[in-house]
Amino acid sequence: MSPESKPLLGEGSSIPSAQKLTRNPYSVLRIVPTPSSASARRLPQAIAHRGFKSLYPENTLLAFRGALDAGAHALETDLHLSRDGVVVLSHDGNLKRCFGVDKKISECDWAYLETLRTVREPGEKLPRLDDLLAFLAEEGAGREGVWVLLDIKTDDPPAELLGRVAEVLASTPGPVPWEKRIVFGCWNPNLSFNMFQKALVGPVGKRFIRDVKKADRRLFVWTVNDEEWMEWSIRAGADGVITDDPELFLEVCRRWKGGDGPAADDDDDDATKPKGTGEEPEARAARRTGRVRDGTWRRPLRLYLQVVGVQALMLLFTPVLMVVARFGLVAPGPKTTKALRL
Repeated sequence: MSPESKPLLGEGSSIPSAQKLTRNPYSVLRIVPTPSSASARRLPQAIAHRGFKSLYPENTLLAFRGALDAGAHALETDLHLSRDGVVVLSHDGNLKRCFGVDKKISECDWAYLETLRTVREPGEKLPRLDDLLAFLAEEGAGREGVWVLLDIKTDDPPAELLGRVAEVLASTPGPVPWEKRIVFGCWNPNLSFNMFQKALVGPVGKRFIRDVKKADRRLFVWTVNDEEWMEWSIRAGADGVITDDPELFLEVCRRWKGGDGPAADDDDDDATKPKGTGEEPEARAARRTGRVRDGTWRRPLRLYLQVVGVQALMLLFTPVLMVVARFGLVAPGPKTTKALRL
């Protein structure tokens, strides 16, 4: 799991259900019994973190196409505002890491931003929110069941950013109303609660997860890229797994169900078609071959040592944090305070 802090959905909120997509053979995770329960329970939805980030340049249309080709139920992306008020998709407020230019997005007009290409091959454009919505709304593409998690950053004025997002949603028609397909990840402590994933392992974590479910909150695990943690997320009853590698997570789900085939009703006709990324079926099959746990003891040992370390830190620092929270020794920063006024 990455060290990033990410929000869960607020009380009473919901995530769209995974629907079968007409041209995506890996779009459905069926309700099946888990090994630990005789009752049927839906597996977590596969949510592609910045698209298929492990294979393609993050937050690009190529990464989003690749994620949906792999079978992701949802896409997660990040929003920023250009100087002239265009909503663009980027995790960082600075262009240096992804585009090699040491400038802030907020200091650049869209006319300049659209000329940039990612440092990572094959050199993709910086997309706008408009571009993503148009991609999802393409007629006959079978993407009506895909929903989107929009991560709202506090680098930009929240009111202006959300206002621009509302304008884009209103001006871009889709086959399904956007309010049924968009979930906002808001950085607001009144609406969400964040916890390091490894802190959820053990009796205290199990009780926390049980309380989350009892309170009708949704549990998203973010960002999960190790197979062991993917299996743990399934076992823990997470509602969604946000991952850089949705293809790997769906293969873990297939193994969990005890099946050797694809996650949904595949058909030979679709399997022989090139995907939206341009990747040929033969190349995709070769890449997926052998993507199973390597069988060594080192990785599980490393992960469990991390868990032990986190649990020890919790025992050490929890009393201190409780005192800080009780007496208000640390006030929220200016960005958090500004966001709370919305």
